[in-house]
Amino acid sequence: MVDATDIPGGVVHDLPDDLRASLVAAPDALATWGDITPLARNEWICWIESAKKADTRRKRLDWGRASLIDGKRRPCCWPGCPHR
Repeated sequence: MVDATDIPGGVVHDLPDDLRASLVAAPDALATWGDITPLARNEWICWIESAKKADTRRKRLDWGRASLIDGKRRPCCWPGCPHR
């Protein structure tokens, strides 16, 4: 189980504050986050950070939290982080 004060980031990307807050607010999402690989965490972070508009980022945070609650391990329909 991941401790809410020490949530790991990805392979290349650090965990952004808004994603950290979203995970802390949803214990089931946080549990999934702690169970996925560092590379999978990197994919989630990069997918959220690649949003160009604040509204898109907010939607991705909300959708990502709901997906993690459902146990999804990677963002759907995204080619992957270009930084790895």
